[in-house]
Amino acid sequence: MRKLRFGMIGGGPGAFIGAVHRRAAQFDGLAELVAGAFSRDPEKSVAQGQELGLDPARVYPSMEALIDTEANRIEDRLDFIAIVTPNDAHFAAAKAALEAGFHVACDKPITTTYDDACRLVELTNQTGHVFLLTHNYAGYPMIKQARHLVASGELGTIRKIVVEYPQGWLAERIEASGQKQASWRTDPSRSGPAGALGDIGTHAEHLVRYVTGLEMEELFADMAAMVDGRALDDDSNILIHYEGGARGILYASQVSQGEENALSLRVYGTKAGLEWKQEHPNHLTVRANDAPIRVYSRGHGPLCEAAAHATRLPSGHPEGYPDAFANIYANAIRVMAARLSGITADPLDHDFPSPEDGARGIHFINCALESATTRSWVNARYNGPTMAS
Repeated sequence: MRKLRFGMIGGGPGAFIGAVHRRAAQFDGLAELVAGAFSRDPEKSVAQGQELGLDPARVYPSMEALIDTEANRIEDRLDFIAIVTPNDAHFAAAKAALEAGFHVACDKPITTTYDDACRLVELTNQTGHVFLLTHNYAGYPMIKQARHLVASGELGTIRKIVVEYPQGWLAERIEASGQKQASWRTDPSRSGPAGALGDIGTHAEHLVRYVTGLEMEELFADMAAMVDGRALDDDSNILIHYEGGARGILYASQVSQGEENALSLRVYGTKAGLEWKQEHPNHLTVRANDAPIRVYSRGHGPLCEAAAHATRLPSGHPEGYPDAFANIYANAIRVMAARLSGITADPLDHDFPSPEDGARGIHFINCALESATTRSWVNARYNGPTMAS
């Protein structure tokens, strides 16, 4: 099977996540970037295309020009489009790409509004295209092992969940100096209604749901902008009740001085508990009152099929953030390729976040905002559209 061809919307000069997507999509040699509309500024888009060595004829001044022109190509038409813009442009780009017949990869959060997120779920179902939402932490082998342990009952009935995502990079009002990443993330017109909760809190919410399979029933949120003059939240602390009686705590902060990217997850059941830390992702710790501590190591020992499928190197050769990001891309690309070839994809390849995960994330944000405003418990059950099987 040939490499799939993809175009990129966003990811121009000075962008962080665009470069991450480009590396992840091409990590395994399954796809190649051949086109792009990298910036709202046509000159910057051209500059990025030159830096990447692309054919100038396939570097576009706008996303509309990219989609319209590429949709009419025949022999070397794009297979999918990666969307790595600030949040406010996700919906229009994803909708246009799906309607033009392209598969889609989109950074999170999927949109800035719940209605738009639901529309993308429905449109993906209608078109039958693959839609990857890059909640990349689901790509870590030890997260897949954690999910397996919960599903197989090794932890027993889940009682307690603690997920933390502290960063410190917004502890000062650096957006006032024009810092690119801070500027759009703290601007409601570009980021949407939430700041830290939308940027990293949705990762934490998805990670819990991915590992435990539990749905939220209700939540109580305390959200604040701790830095004077900031329009959106930079610190959130949320109490959560899950189905089956489990209690949870979700903490997402970008003003935690000295923290880098300290996402961590602890899940406690009636038989055992587990702990995983993103900054040390190759190990998963399992503890119980009546047994020695167990440490699972990526690439070593008996691991579940999904963890083995996501493992690239032998044990002792660390894998990290780029590998996990590449894992979800590789799964989605293999499913795209299988559809192009008219064959059935490996069931393990269908393990990647979908638009439904995005809609659930926006629903979570809205519930948290309502709770923080009313200072009350809010029903957090999701009743939106689901992905067709």
